Amino acid sequence: MVDRIGSRILKPVRRRGAQQYLLITLLSFAVSVAGTRLLLELTGYPQLGGGELHIAHVLWGGLLLFTSALVMLILANRWAFFLGAVLAGLGVGLFIDEVGKFITQANDYFYPAAAPIIYAFFLLTVLVYLQIRRPTTYDSRAELYRTLSGMTELLDRHLEPSERESLEKSLTLVLESAEDENQAHLAQHLLAYLRAETLDLVPDEETRLERYTRALLHWERRWLTPIRYRAILVGGLGAIGLNTFLNLTQLLLATRTPGGLDAIFQQLLIAGQVSSTNGMLGFVSRMALEGSVGLILTLAAAFILIGWERWGLNLGVIGLLLSLAGVNLLVFYFEQFSTILTAFVQFVLLLTIFRHRQRLSDGGAVS
Repeated sequence: MVDRIGSRILKPVRRRGAQQYLLITLLSFAVSVAGTRLLLELTGYPQLGGGELHIAHVLWGGLLLFTSALVMLILANRWAFFLGAVLAGLGVGLFIDEVGKFITQANDYFYPAAAPIIYAFFLLTVLVYLQIRRPTTYDSRAELYRTLSGMTELLDRHLEPSERESLEKSLTLVLESAEDENQAHLAQHLLAYLRAETLDLVPDEETRLERYTRALLHWERRWLTPIRYRAILVGGLGAIGLNTFLNLTQLLLATRTPGGLDAIFQQLLIAGQVSSTNGMLGFVSRMALEGSVGLILTLAAAFILIGWERWGLNLGVIGLLLSLAGVNLLVFYFEQFSTILTAFVQFVLLLTIFRHRQRLSDGGAVS
């Protein structure tokens, strides 16, 4: 009997663990781009090949992407999706890193718009990840899809008691809510099979990642008290905010002196940050945006310091999101990948605010 490639049922179902796989892809993507740029910078941008040949790393990216697709198309094991996610992230990073060559007639790898394009593509993938993390409306059909996927542990004889308990809960929900009698019938038989006394189970085993996570949470509870969280946020938000706000203030003061704007323009030309009047206008726009965000972050740090924590945290989130999703696009254009570290610090501060909020909601209200 020939397997059917297509299906008349087109309603999509989210895979079990989709958010974890996408997160792995995102992390691999970031490591791939940052690692490639760092390695090329340290080695003087060598070329693989000779004569007429130049084997660009975009080819390795395409090879990894194709390998990722083959792994997930051929193998049914759950670990294949983990491997595919890693290969996909590394591959797309190597591929898109050379976007400058493909949008310019001169094949300019260092084209200024390349870095913002890569960063914007990464942000779009982050938005997809955030959307995937959101809970979906319950659907018994989708729940059965995910349950059947989870039961592959039975075939590998690696089903743990906690995994069986999770599968039983899912099947019980299907049994109680399914409108299709066939779905309910299937759930009933699967549930009976899971509850059979002859079913072989393996003891619950804590993975290495779970051990590291538990140790990290224990360390956080012990050392990162709410007071220290506030100190980190005040220091981080204040440092970034004051730095950008003072840069804007310096620019505004310089423009008040005769020839000050021309002097700044010449300095920027020498530094290679502008190449025309439009470049200067773009740089001034960037400074204005950075200064505005810097003011927001400075106020956020000040509010947290004086005890207006709710206002400070809200302003911090607004400022960091504006910087990550807007200002950094301009910064990447002018400074290319030298600002990766700054963007990383901003992202860590944003996660710190979210974590601090969660800790406060678990242990007490924010003033």
